[in-house]
Amino acid sequence: MSWFILIIAGLFEIGWAIGLKYTEGFTRLVPSLLTLVSMVASVLLLGLAMRTLPVGTSYAVWTGIGTLGTAILGAVLLHEGLSPGQWLCIGLILCGIGGLKLLSPV
Repeated sequence: MSWFILIIAGLFEIGWAIGLKYTEGFTRLVPSLLTLVSMVASVLLLGLAMRTLPVGTSYAVWTGIGTLGTAILGAVLLHEGLSPGQWLCIGLILCGIGGLKLLSPV
């Protein structure tokens, strides 16, 4: 269950990272509120996951999910181009997340 909570926390991290773009410097009310809710949810869920998962693994997976999702959604939603080398690095991040999950004792 902790891994599931950690993945949801990572998805909320993607939400707030992308949401920051839509807040326009926290000048737009609805995107700002949604971004703040996503921030709080992400950190609270990360804390719950860390009750049973190691802190280093949890944090690395959480930031990895956020990095991976934000980079991909930035390319898709915001039309931020990614070079083949950048896609390769995103793939390496994905491999790192998978490796941490597979090698985790919990």
